[in-house]
Amino acid sequence: MTIADILMLIAVICIWSLLLVNVVLIIAGYLYYVKSEQEPAPEIKGEPPMVTIMVPAHNEGKVITKTVESLLALDYPHDRYEIIVINDNSSDNSSVLLGELQAKHPGRNLIIINTDKITGGKGKSNALNIGFQQSKGELIAIYDADNTPERTALRYLVAELTNDSTLGAVIGKFRTRNRDTNLLTRFINIETLSFQWMAQAGRWRLFKLCTIPGTNFIMRRSIVEEIGGWDVKAIAEDTEISFRIYMMGYRIKFQPKSVTWEQEPQTVKVWFKQRTRWAKGNIYVIVKNIPLLFDPAARNIRFDILYLLSIYILLLTSLVMSDLLLILHALGYVHTTIAGFSSFLWALAIILFIVGTYITLTTEKGELNLSNLWIIMLMYVTYCQLWMVVAAYGLVLYIKDQILRQEAKWYKTERF
Repeated sequence: MTIADILMLIAVICIWSLLLVNVVLIIAGYLYYVKSEQEPAPEIKGEPPMVTIMVPAHNEGKVITKTVESLLALDYPHDRYEIIVINDNSSDNSSVLLGELQAKHPGRNLIIINTDKITGGKGKSNALNIGFQQSKGELIAIYDADNTPERTALRYLVAELTNDSTLGAVIGKFRTRNRDTNLLTRFINIETLSFQWMAQAGRWRLFKLCTIPGTNFIMRRSIVEEIGGWDVKAIAEDTEISFRIYMMGYRIKFQPKSVTWEQEPQTVKVWFKQRTRWAKGNIYVIVKNIPLLFDPAARNIRFDILYLLSIYILLLTSLVMSDLLLILHALGYVHTTIAGFSSFLWALAIILFIVGTYITLTTEKGELNLSNLWIIMLMYVTYCQLWMVVAAYGLVLYIKDQILRQEAKWYKTERF
């Protein structure tokens, strides 16, 4: 067996191992969705607790009015929640729009915090820490500035958390509000449903663990106080705080009935910048939490650490290696006796990808149609391949930041 054969075999084993893990998560997630659909919506027992909703915002004038109005329209008792918008060093008309909203709703607990380049502009984590200092709620909910949650979203999250003392946080689901804008937003819509929420549902069913998504979630105030707030060095502050909640002995539950709708990137440039930030942020979390693999107290969360490590390091390396070897084999520069077998496995993997992804769409009304089947096929050869570039570039940027000791900055996703 040649060196090329050995490398190809290692790559194929790694890819298929991760593919099978994903298949297991999809099956478990699908079963959880079916079960949750049959169960009644959770209800709050006793007096509703006081909730603080925090919305970090930087130059969000295009979307902030709609977001705040949707939060004001939640069916949670109006005297039992406050909204804190952290208008973080914005240079657009956000402060004017937020001031108009305060004047329009004088009787509501709508608090606006305007920071400048000295106190703010240092990232989402810093903005959340600023907002938390003025919060009063015993529960803390977070929504991104482009979100329009459904009226029941907050109530379902609160009900889950208050009915189970073992939960440190509860996450809801976000959907793509602009999914029909173009091909990219349709890709993102399918990715969100199949590879984010179905995986979350599967991990909850199998391991009773989920990762906080950054929006439409709620957590206990005591947790934020105990951990000292959000890590200002973390770009992916949602993933980072999830691990700290795990280590406190709490679980994080996924409640799919709590839904918010958000605006996704509509151009490849904006998408690439956003996803690169996610990749770099998750790599930071991986590096920070790798020591937990050898910590006996962290045995229940080793799957999540290994899962992130595998996705951003092992899978990326294996995909690049296998593609490169197949190209070199076709050009005659290297010889591998398992190239044909590898091609067969590639074809089988593509079929599993298409079928598995399409099946997950059955959980959402209006998504199970023939056009989405073609979108998934096209998605594999375009959108999914771009992910490798995103992950690799995110790794490069992370290494660069560590070498240059650069601080985390607010990475603004352009709104439309």
